[in-house]
Amino acid sequence: MDNVIAIDLGGTIVKIGLLRDGQLLDCVRLPAHLALGLRPNLPHIQQAIDRLLLTWQIEAGDLSGIGLAFPGLVNPIRSEVISTNQKYEDARSIRMDQWVENNWGVPFYMDNDARLAVAGEWRHGAGQGKRNVVMMTIGTGIGTGVVIDGRLLYGEHFQAGSLGGHFVLDYKGRRCSCGNKGCVEALSSSFFLPTIIREHPRLSDAFKREAERYDFKLIFESAQAGDKDARIVRDECMDIWAAAIITYIHAYDPEIVILGGGVMNSQEVIIPYVSERVQKWAWCPSGKVPIVPAVLGDNAALFGLAHIMIKRRQNERIHV
Repeated sequence: MDNVIAIDLGGTIVKIGLLRDGQLLDCVRLPAHLALGLRPNLPHIQQAIDRLLLTWQIEAGDLSGIGLAFPGLVNPIRSEVISTNQKYEDARSIRMDQWVENNWGVPFYMDNDARLAVAGEWRHGAGQGKRNVVMMTIGTGIGTGVVIDGRLLYGEHFQAGSLGGHFVLDYKGRRCSCGNKGCVEALSSSFFLPTIIREHPRLSDAFKREAERYDFKLIFESAQAGDKDARIVRDECMDIWAAAIITYIHAYDPEIVILGGGVMNSQEVIIPYVSERVQKWAWCPSGKVPIVPAVLGDNAALFGLAHIMIKRRQNERIHV
């Protein structure tokens, strides 16, 4: 049996999953103290892992490994964070492989969270049987992962396919946390939502005063209830997501585009709206690209970690 601990370090929630032979047995969710950095989160993550092992009566030595999905650029070969982009800013100074070795003495693996999410959906979810897949995750930030010709896309600096949230849609637009202007993330992510509301010229002053209390859940609920201001924000964000997906289709030529993230709780609104615009404007003379919701929900990166770690373990066995 391959027992794997998978950690998904999100902007709002940290998920710690126990997977056996690619199946999720249990999952603990902790609040993410994003602004405090990674180090203050580690004792809570350690306690959660130890509780999972105790609950399922698994010894640390019976783990195939522990993996981390990180919301930034990662060198998976050296298990190092390359860039954080204002998320867990202290992560570059922390050797997570040493932390895992000191606490459990097992192999460690880490990679970009969106790349791991597409790996999960590709092997266990909406992308099964496909060789060319793009996944867009919409949440605190916006991430992408890409599979081309049956292989995860990495590139020279391990960032290929991962920066879809920083494709520029308006070069005169809002300054993004990455330093550029008009990125998809700056125009339509949860992190920027209060700023989007406060700076929007068509929204009422009353709505703008409440900017800090809005997340996408409330925006979609309010729009559904008939709030005109919420509907403007909702529809413009979906327009941005559709424009980004068209760019991804032109760049990567996928068979399918998968949408994930917490916002997909409103998939009954998002999928038809975005699909209509993508099918109308994407240049796809050989056939339209379907836009589908993630099957694994916000657990996709956990499944992706388990898949990659098991494959790495099998390769090691082959070479022994």
